[in-house]
Amino acid sequence: MTQATYMSFVPKAKCAKLREVLEAEKDTFQWRERRTFKGSEFYLTGPSNVVREAHEGITLWLTRREMS
Repeated sequence: MTQATYMSFVPKAKCAKLREVLEAEKDTFQWRERRTFKGSEFYLTGPSNVVREAHEGITLWLTRREMS
């Protein structure tokens, strides 16, 4: 199976929640975090289809508007 790495930039306000979710998935793929001033870059590495779906889910979660 082909391995791939995807990166998502996550604002500081959402990093803790993403860390929680990724810890639960640590048997599925590997991840690492590179912290920056305004947030973190999360690198997901594993089977290409798995990390692509995870990256897509993160992107949708980040762009979803909160209902007031």
